[in-house]
Amino acid sequence: MSNKKKKSIQEVSTHKKVEVLGSENKKKKILPYAILSICAIFCVGAVMMLEGVSFTSQNRTVIESKDVGRAQVVTHPINLFDDGKAKHFEVKTHNDITIKYFVLKSSDGVIRAAFDACDVCWPSGKGYFQEGDNMVCRNCGKRFASVKINEVKGGCNPAPLARRIEGESLLIQAADIQAGQSYFDFQGRHDS
Repeated sequence: MSNKKKKSIQEVSTHKKVEVLGSENKKKKILPYAILSICAIFCVGAVMMLEGVSFTSQNRTVIESKDVGRAQVVTHPINLFDDGKAKHFEVKTHNDITIKYFVLKSSDGVIRAAFDACDVCWPSGKGYFQEGDNMVCRNCGKRFASVKINEVKGGCNPAPLARRIEGESLLIQAADIQAGQSYFDFQGRHDS
């Protein structure tokens, strides 16, 4: 094969590469945009991650178990519940079990508390969400009127959590919260 033929094949090959991939100048022009795009994606991802933390904690407050154990009583200001919206709380125990409960002011004006679990659906670990004046089981879909929370026990009703009001505070004994640990011990659960 002659040098002239090799050169023309090489030129044709180079020409095809330029057509398919673009010129080096084009690549150099795209590079800053690619870098900016990647930076933008990372920034948006970081913001979304931070927003995700605020979404999960927006209506869910984590209470450290060392704070619960030290205080013996968990205190919430009663005006926190004036809007009638269920507020969800989590307590992480010393053995890494996260106990979840919610508090709401029911339509009859009573502040009520219950574990975010029941005797039937607790193994799903899904808990309840509020829809209007009802708490709804995320597992089976049963609805429970707010005025029945902490009044009706058993079945799929949210498991009651003892509470009392003193002055402007709602008080829940740390021992009462710890007593609900079995609803959230998914590793210690024995399936039949």
